[in-house]
Amino acid sequence: MKRVLFVCVENSNRSQMAEAFARKHGVQSVAAMSAGSRPSGQINPRAVQFMAESDCDLSTQHSKSLAEIGNDPFDAVVTMGCGDACPWIPAARRLDWALPDPKHLSDDEFRRVRNEIEQRVLGLLRELDVRDEANT
Repeated sequence: MKRVLFVCVENSNRSQMAEAFARKHGVQSVAAMSAGSRPSGQINPRAVQFMAESDCDLSTQHSKSLAEIGNDPFDAVVTMGCGDACPWIPAARRLDWALPDPKHLSDDEFRRVRNEIEQRVLGLLRELDVRDEANT
């Protein structure tokens, strides 16, 4: 089981979407988590709406802080633009995707960010030798 953590500032959009896609495509092979350097405490309703279009339910998720993830090392930690606010987290590999925060983007731009996140998650899972279990 590969452990993957996705981190953004509020843990209300990008990292939540990445966690959901990792769970969808990694199914039994990935333990995906997400957290924020300054969590907002809620998931953006637009993220819930647009992820439902991709058969991912974010309605039961909540915005989490990095303090809630524990100290166990990860196979990969992916940051998404939180910059210096992200503390050091033990991981075999680190990536920074620096994706725009879709919070204030148009619906079409929000979907583009969502789709980019899904493609990057699929690429990361391939790099971690995790088969796409959602499409087998």
